Amino acid sequence: MEIITTREQLKQRMARKSSVSSVEPAVRSILDEVKQFKDAALLDLTERFDGVQLQTLRVSEQEIEDAYQKVSSPLLQALRDARGRIQLFHEQQKEESWRIEPEEGVYLGQQVRPLSSAGIYIPGGKASYPSTVLMNALPAKIAGVKRLVLTTPPLPDGTVNAAVLVAADLCGVDEIYKVGGAQAIAALAYGTETILPVHKITGPGNAYVACAKKLVFGHVSIDMIAGPSEVCIWADEQSNPAFVAADLLAQSEHDEDAVACCLVPSVEYAEALSKEVYRQLELMERKGIVEQSIQANGWIAVVETEDAAIEIINELAPEHLEILTADPESRLDDIHHAGAIFLGPFSPEALGDYMAGPNHTLPTSGTAKFSSPLGVYDFVKKTSIIRYSEEALGHVSAHIIELAKTERLQGHAQAIRVRAGEESR
Repeated sequence: MEIITTREQLKQRMARKSSVSSVEPAVRSILDEVKQFKDAALLDLTERFDGVQLQTLRVSEQEIEDAYQKVSSPLLQALRDARGRIQLFHEQQKEESWRIEPEEGVYLGQQVRPLSSAGIYIPGGKASYPSTVLMNALPAKIAGVKRLVLTTPPLPDGTVNAAVLVAADLCGVDEIYKVGGAQAIAALAYGTETILPVHKITGPGNAYVACAKKLVFGHVSIDMIAGPSEVCIWADEQSNPAFVAADLLAQSEHDEDAVACCLVPSVEYAEALSKEVYRQLELMERKGIVEQSIQANGWIAVVETEDAAIEIINELAPEHLEILTADPESRLDDIHHAGAIFLGPFSPEALGDYMAGPNHTLPTSGTAKFSSPLGVYDFVKKTSIIRYSEEALGHVSAHIIELAKTERLQGHAQAIRVRAGEESR
């Protein structure tokens, strides 16, 4: 891993690159194809991109039943345990409708209702992601979404990964379709003969999926436009290099674009950590992917003071932040921008990815400066309620008329005057 000792080197490394714009022409073509030819386009694109000839798009009940026979008992238990922990955390996020009467004759409120439908995209390709099913489906179900749809690319034999199917069933997903890529986003947004459109699309994906979500936003809602996954680890001299290296490598095995970086107090520690990274790299099953990620996007920055480390973290606004210093909570209030924060040596990112309970769908590419993790709040909408009595309206009529006159909206002023029996003027 590159060891960085100057601010200029660090600035170059912190600059993020977007691959979304480069694929936009191809994605627009896919969206248009699905809008025009619907199911036929989905079948054709699945054969073209996935090499699979499908007869039907929807996963059958029998396929879901068969999936339970294909997963091991330990995996099934792990999924059930994770479901319970994720559900417990997200139930705390539920919001209730409310009403207030701030003065006599005035009744105000906010009505909280679940979205009537939502679609979840689950990637395929290099790995299967049943944990991402749990993280997207459970908040939607807790919110009360009535129709929850999942799309995911088929395997070469035309089936869907068994663990993904079981996770979806455990969460109560209503419909599952064998569609991946930008064409899946198009189907969820615009609908086809088989797949009815939804009101919101969530879930991660490659550059084509991210670009498709960007282009359909406005026609439907989306959670975020996710970039490559990333971790930043803040370590000090007492941090165990084996722990730090393992967490950097765990992040790097996502894909070649994953970002793994670390802030350390000295060149000596940086060199020892880099050595440990390459030692553990040799033991990894996905060594090829990890090695490419580390070479392209892995770095260790030497940062001499806590204040400097905090400044870098807040500028980076990492998706995952691990604080492995001697007192990880001492500067927690100074961290303003991070998707999720992991405190201490026994709270690795992998814990949050699978079992702790908070959502692992997190803002990437610096968007933690203004975005939040996926949650129950993403699957509800709010409506304002207003009721005034005649007397209460009279108390504020003059102010409304004055404001309307200032904005030259005579009709607004007249709407108030007519209720007071006044002539228009």
